[in-house]
Amino acid sequence: MSDIPAELKYAATHEWARLEEDGTVTVGISDHAQSALGDVVYIEAPEMGLTVAAQDEAGVVESVKAASDIYAPVGGTVCAVNEALTDSPEIVNQDPYGDGWFFKLTPTDPADLVELLDAEGYAEVCADED
Repeated sequence: MSDIPAELKYAATHEWARLEEDGTVTVGISDHAQSALGDVVYIEAPEMGLTVAAQDEAGVVESVKAASDIYAPVGGTVCAVNEALTDSPEIVNQDPYGDGWFFKLTPTDPADLVELLDAEGYAEVCADED
Protein backbone atom coordinates (compact mmCIF):
# COMPACT_ATOMS: atom_id res chain seq x y z
CA MET A 1 0.00 0.00 0.00
CA SER A 2 1.22 3.48 -0.82
CA ASP A 3 2.15 5.99 1.85
CA ILE A 4 -0.88 8.27 2.51
CA PRO A 5 -0.14 10.85 5.24
CA ALA A 6 -3.24 11.55 7.34
CA GLU A 7 -2.52 15.28 7.71
CA LEU A 8 -2.90 15.97 3.98
CA LYS A 9 -5.98 16.34 1.79
CA TYR A 10 -6.25 14.59 -1.58
CA ALA A 11 -7.90 14.98 -4.97
CA ALA A 12 -9.19 11.89 -6.77
CA THR A 13 -6.73 12.87 -9.55
CA HIS A 14 -3.84 12.04 -7.12
CA GLU A 15 -2.72 15.50 -6.10
CA TRP A 16 -2.22 16.25 -2.40
CA ALA A 17 -2.75 19.59 -0.67
CA ARG A 18 -1.34 20.88 2.59
CA LEU A 19 -2.57 24.10 4.21
CA GLU A 20 0.49 25.94 5.50
CA GLU A 21 0.66 28.24 8.51
CA ASP A 22 0.91 31.29 6.23
CA GLY A 23 -2.41 30.37 4.56
CA THR A 24 -0.89 29.08 1.32
CA VAL A 25 -1.59 25.59 0.01
CA THR A 26 1.32 23.38 -1.06
CA VAL A 27 0.51 20.92 -3.88
CA GLY A 28 2.22 17.75 -5.03
CA ILE A 29 1.37 14.28 -6.31
CA SER A 30 0.84 11.31 -4.07
CA ASP A 31 3.18 8.41 -3.47
CA HIS A 32 0.64 6.23 -5.29
CA ALA A 33 0.79 8.52 -8.34
CA GLN A 34 4.57 8.74 -8.51
CA SER A 35 4.81 4.97 -8.11
CA ALA A 36 2.34 4.40 -10.96
CA LEU A 37 4.18 6.87 -13.19
CA GLY A 38 7.61 5.37 -12.62
CA ASP A 39 10.78 7.42 -12.95
CA VAL A 40 9.85 11.09 -13.29
CA VAL A 41 11.98 12.78 -15.96
CA TYR A 42 10.35 16.19 -16.47
CA ILE A 43 8.05 18.62 -14.67
CA GLU A 44 6.20 21.46 -16.37
CA ALA A 45 5.30 23.77 -13.50
CA PRO A 46 2.60 26.44 -13.70
CA GLU A 47 3.60 30.06 -14.24
CA MET A 48 3.96 32.28 -11.18
CA GLY A 49 0.84 34.42 -10.81
CA LEU A 50 -1.37 32.00 -12.77
CA THR A 51 -4.89 31.90 -11.34
CA VAL A 52 -6.60 28.52 -11.50
CA ALA A 53 -9.94 27.09 -10.42
CA ALA A 54 -10.16 23.81 -8.55
CA GLN A 55 -9.58 20.90 -10.99
CA ASP A 56 -7.94 23.16 -13.60
CA GLU A 57 -4.84 21.81 -15.30
CA ALA A 58 -1.86 23.48 -13.65
CA GLY A 59 1.14 21.58 -15.01
CA VAL A 60 2.47 18.34 -16.40
CA VAL A 61 4.59 15.54 -14.97
CA GLU A 62 6.38 13.25 -17.42
CA SER A 63 7.89 9.88 -16.63
CA VAL A 64 9.56 7.15 -18.60
CA LYS A 65 6.08 5.57 -18.93
CA ALA A 66 3.68 8.47 -19.54
CA ALA A 67 2.84 12.15 -19.24
CA SER A 68 0.15 13.21 -16.80
CA ASP A 69 -1.58 16.49 -16.14
CA ILE A 70 -1.30 18.02 -12.70
CA TYR A 71 -4.55 19.57 -11.52
CA ALA A 72 -5.07 22.27 -8.92
CA PRO A 73 -6.84 20.64 -5.96
CA VAL A 74 -8.23 24.04 -4.91
CA GLY A 75 -8.66 27.33 -6.70
CA GLY A 76 -6.11 30.09 -6.22
CA THR A 77 -3.11 31.96 -7.54
CA VAL A 78 0.28 30.29 -7.96
CA CYS A 79 2.64 31.99 -5.50
CA ALA A 80 5.62 29.60 -5.63
CA VAL A 81 6.97 26.81 -7.82
CA ASN A 82 9.52 24.20 -6.83
CA GLU A 83 12.48 25.24 -9.00
CA ALA A 84 14.53 22.27 -7.74
CA LEU A 85 12.36 19.95 -9.86
CA THR A 86 13.58 21.61 -13.07
CA ASP A 87 17.04 20.11 -12.69
CA SER A 88 16.13 17.14 -10.50
CA PRO A 89 12.61 15.87 -11.31
CA GLU A 90 13.46 12.54 -9.68
CA ILE A 91 12.95 14.25 -6.29
CA VAL A 92 9.23 13.56 -6.88
CA ASN A 93 9.96 9.81 -6.76
CA GLN A 94 12.25 10.11 -3.76
CA ASP A 95 10.17 12.43 -1.55
CA PRO A 96 6.67 13.07 -2.97
CA TYR A 97 5.34 14.63 0.26
CA GLY A 98 8.43 16.64 1.14
CA ASP A 99 10.98 18.12 -1.25
CA GLY A 100 9.01 16.80 -4.24
CA TRP A 101 6.18 19.35 -3.97
CA PHE A 102 5.18 21.04 -7.26
CA PHE A 103 3.74 24.47 -6.48
CA LYS A 104 2.03 26.62 -3.87
CA LEU A 105 -1.24 28.50 -4.21
CA THR A 106 -2.73 31.43 -2.41
CA PRO A 107 -6.22 29.91 -2.20
CA THR A 108 -9.25 31.81 -3.44
CA ASP A 109 -11.28 30.13 -0.70
CA PRO A 110 -9.42 28.00 1.88
CA ALA A 111 -12.74 26.29 2.64
CA ASP A 112 -12.28 24.45 -0.69
CA LEU A 113 -9.94 22.12 1.20
CA VAL A 114 -12.90 20.53 2.97
CA GLU A 115 -14.15 19.32 -0.42
CA LEU A 116 -11.03 17.17 -0.86
CA LEU A 117 -10.60 13.59 0.30
CA ASP A 118 -9.06 12.64 3.61
CA ALA A 119 -6.42 9.88 3.75
CA GLU A 120 -9.04 7.14 4.19
CA GLY A 121 -11.12 8.37 1.25
CA TYR A 122 -8.03 8.65 -0.92
CA ALA A 123 -6.94 5.12 0.05
CA GLU A 124 -10.30 3.89 -1.28
CA VAL A 125 -9.70 5.69 -4.60
CA CYS A 126 -6.30 3.99 -4.89
CA ALA A 127 -7.73 0.57 -3.97
CA ASP A 128 -10.40 0.92 -6.64
CA GLU A 129 -7.70 1.47 -9.28
CA ASP A 130 -5.62 -1.54 -8.30
